[in-house]
Amino acid sequence: MTTTRLTTLLHQGTPFIPDGAEVTTVRLDLPPGDPGSPPHRHSGPVFGYLLEGELLFELEGEPPRVIRAGEAFWEPGGDVIHYQAANNLPDAWTRFVVVMIGAPGRPMLTLVDQDELDARRTPAGG
Repeated sequence: MTTTRLTTLLHQGTPFIPDGAEVTTVRLDLPPGDPGSPPHRHSGPVFGYLLEGELLFELEGEPPRVIRAGEAFWEPGGDVIHYQAANNLPDAWTRFVVVMIGAPGRPMLTLVDQDELDARRTPAGG
């Protein structure tokens, strides 16, 4: 007899969720070596699951890391910059699903301009 299995992929304390939040679920398919979106931020938290491939993932304040198929990830959104979510494989597709919880009437993804990137990557005091 086959039994149902429950596997916890990610357990995260309750992040900030904007009042009147809107939820969007998307699947992203990155071709081999694709750099992904330029640096950006989300208006609320994002939760993801890697279906296939490898994702080079970097959030502000954290070292870059590789997420592999079958692993879950999240980011808090808000003011935190998402520097990269690139296909880490030069010869295979990377596919993942994300659930984005955003502030109503605001875009789910906002690009960060170069001036802000330069200012935030420069240590205080020069």
